[in-house]
Amino acid sequence: MFDKRISIFTGHFGSGKTEVAVNYTVKLAELDYNTVVVDFDIVNPYFRTADVKQQLEEKGIKVVTPLYANTNVDVPALPAEINALFEKRDYRIVFDVGGDDLGARVLSRYHDEILIDDYEMFFVINTKRGMTDTVDKILDMVYSIEYTSRLKVTKLINNTNLLHATTAQDILGGHTLIQSVSEKLNIPIAFISGFPEPIESIEERPDAEIFYMKKMIKLPWE
Repeated sequence: MFDKRISIFTGHFGSGKTEVAVNYTVKLAELDYNTVVVDFDIVNPYFRTADVKQQLEEKGIKVVTPLYANTNVDVPALPAEINALFEKRDYRIVFDVGGDDLGARVLSRYHDEILIDDYEMFFVINTKRGMTDTVDKILDMVYSIEYTSRLKVTKLINNTNLLHATTAQDILGGHTLIQSVSEKLNIPIAFISGFPEPIESIEERPDAEIFYMKKMIKLPWE
């Protein structure tokens, strides 16, 4: 689950991608890796890695936030230190790439550097969202992100949830759907991500790794 130097998290709006990316970053730090996370979410104004920058830095995690984060600027100004990260081989890099194919445009700027490195590109799926509640919709979104980023999705993540109302059946139903996507794309499912309570209520676990998360990203009204 944590064997690649570069981990890229992509996904549709509302997938919970940033929550997964942030928890994954924290886990890397807990495993004693020098870790840096780059916020490439140019669409969502609320659920961004930048929102938990202080918490991450307190854990020894370096946070790189382009100038658009937490602003209404659409065209990002990318700091030069991003280029330097590809040369620092002792660092594990996590890219939080939001906004569906729009966010992937920013990622495509580093296509050459990523392609020659050791990377994993995750696609986070929440089947309870209208844009990814069928196999065909998920396939279309994966193709769109791959085309725009010029990189291939290498692993799928089942992050099916309804926030605090999530049930075991929600997760299992989502997993069945994502298994169909996995078969059509020939892309494996990396893991099921979620908070402990709904996952622990699953009586018969599917054949997949479990990635337990803690709540890091706050809702605007919390």
